Amino acid sequence: MKKKVSRYLLCCLLLLMLTPFAFRASAAETAGRQMDILFLHDTHSHLNSFLTVEDGQDVTLGGFAGIQTLINQAKAENPDTLLLDAGDFSMGTLVQTIFHTDAAELRMLGAMGFDAATLGNHEFDYRSSGLAGALNAAVESKDPLPALVLCNIDWESMEADGLTPDQQLLKDAFEAYGMKDYVVLTKGEVKVAVLGVFGEDSLACAPTCVLKFRDISSAAADTVRHIRENEDVDMIVCVSHSGTSADERNSEDEILAKAVPDIDLIISGHTHTTLPQPIQHGDTYIVSCGSYGRNLGSLSMSQKPDGRWRMDTYELLPVTEAIPADSAAQAKIDSLMEKVDAAYLSRFGYTSGQILVQNTVEFATSDDLYETHTEHNLGNLLADAFYHAANQAGDSDSHPVDVAIVPSGCVRDTFAAGDITVEDVFNAYSLGIGADGIPGYPLISMYLTGAELKTGAEIDASVSDFMPSARLYLSGCNFSYNPHRLILNKVTDCYLTDENGGRREIEDDRLYRIVCDLYSGQMLGAVTDVSYGILSVQPKFADGTPIVNIEDAIITADGKELKAWAAIAGYLDSMEDTDGDGISNMPEYYASAQGRKVTEDSRAMGDLIKNPNKYAFLIVGIILLAIVLVILLVIMIVKLIRRLRRRRR
Repeated sequence: MKKKVSRYLLCCLLLLMLTPFAFRASAAETAGRQMDILFLHDTHSHLNSFLTVEDGQDVTLGGFAGIQTLINQAKAENPDTLLLDAGDFSMGTLVQTIFHTDAAELRMLGAMGFDAATLGNHEFDYRSSGLAGALNAAVESKDPLPALVLCNIDWESMEADGLTPDQQLLKDAFEAYGMKDYVVLTKGEVKVAVLGVFGEDSLACAPTCVLKFRDISSAAADTVRHIRENEDVDMIVCVSHSGTSADERNSEDEILAKAVPDIDLIISGHTHTTLPQPIQHGDTYIVSCGSYGRNLGSLSMSQKPDGRWRMDTYELLPVTEAIPADSAAQAKIDSLMEKVDAAYLSRFGYTSGQILVQNTVEFATSDDLYETHTEHNLGNLLADAFYHAANQAGDSDSHPVDVAIVPSGCVRDTFAAGDITVEDVFNAYSLGIGADGIPGYPLISMYLTGAELKTGAEIDASVSDFMPSARLYLSGCNFSYNPHRLILNKVTDCYLTDENGGRREIEDDRLYRIVCDLYSGQMLGAVTDVSYGILSVQPKFADGTPIVNIEDAIITADGKELKAWAAIAGYLDSMEDTDGDGISNMPEYYASAQGRKVTEDSRAMGDLIKNPNKYAFLIVGIILLAIVLVILLVIMIVKLIRRLRRRRR
């Protein structure tokens, strides 16, 4: 009996001694595995290359045919290269006009060999019917398609409340496409789980989205836990349409990386960020390659002995004219553009390559409008176009336009020197769909009081630093502001201008006609939220009645919605032909500032406190109240301490 026990103990001892070697052998088998990944995000329908301005230079960038060439080169070296897209593959060029009928963007991603993608906020721009139409069209095409993954849709909550018709429409379309929380892909010796998430800011930027979403960290944690328990995978990758921020506390994908450390790699879309180097939190890497297909992200990772992954190489491959276009990819793109001309532009009497105006003016970039808080000639031009088009529309409202407004968040590109075509104009202002179901946001006409108009100027001056998409560019209204003044009291002067540039004082109680695009009207609520309800405006009809449904304010011309991009095209086409060649010329007027937004950079006490508005009194009152409360609290604490000391005596 003792011998049996001794033999048993000896066997256990040997097993324990050998176990570490067994683990080392297992780790050695996995260590050294390689994974090559190419990625995109925020391509926004930029299937074709495009002419734009970068660093003051006119450059031609992007294009899926050039990207296909880079993919082919990578796959020649490693056929098991993984291709991923992190959303917003639609909405940004004329190609989007056949999104809901032909799913051009998804089908191109599939043709290029992309393995998986997720949805971005702009995939919801054509409303539920548009996205459902695109997904169904993609399936019906029988073309190769990327897997769609998205794990934080809150179906449980929506089903508990009872699905609306639009929610059911999307649920059916997602199921028909085969969208899942995650997908497992095998690339050579490596099994990869790819999950997708849709962030909080993405939802805030999707006013027509009818779905509810869970917090990305909690949903991703549940999904990763499920993957670990049910799938035999070597790597976990997240395609996220959430984004990063300079403020790490609000950087959604960094928050995700910290909350769910089992994710090895996050492809980060939504914020159009270009990360020259990955962000790393623990063993999780975050990468971004910028927007519009300017770059193709490329990275290589190797597996460490502990099973996690090390980033070995990372680079952003510029897609420039130096990259030869893949002929098969370009032929597919050209066939789609023929559909655009026939199915969409013919409604407006245009073709995509039609020249509208010859330009010699150096315009600010769309990034300038977003990032640099000052007046920009591109914003002025677009606002003037809205002002002109609404006055020429001849709709039921005969009151002249007082002010036209363009927010930076709606401007997608700028105009380079040379010929500006219909395609260039659409690329610059391309978002959305109208109530008529036709692509392109229409212009709307609403009325605001003079006091609300001044509030609009204060929104730009005080709120847009926290919400850069709310930077406003105006036609018919000028204002001055001092960035050093108290928040919500930065505007020092605000007035209207007539056709000759003359000054018109704003009357607080009078109604003024305002023109902007539909998306801007829909996003008024977001500004109210950001300012905690302090800055709010109520759109009205001419008689002062509140507008409940903003679509009731859409401007029509000849019985058709006046599309924002068509308003710009018509304005450019109407410019004077100064050289007599039959094509309009951009006036030099736009080469210099017009004083529509003047920054007063003064810290002088008189300038900081002059002309306080109601918000200043409100804020000062709150501060004084807080000071009084603090003083009272200190007095109470002192009295309490004295009482305690007396008792001890």
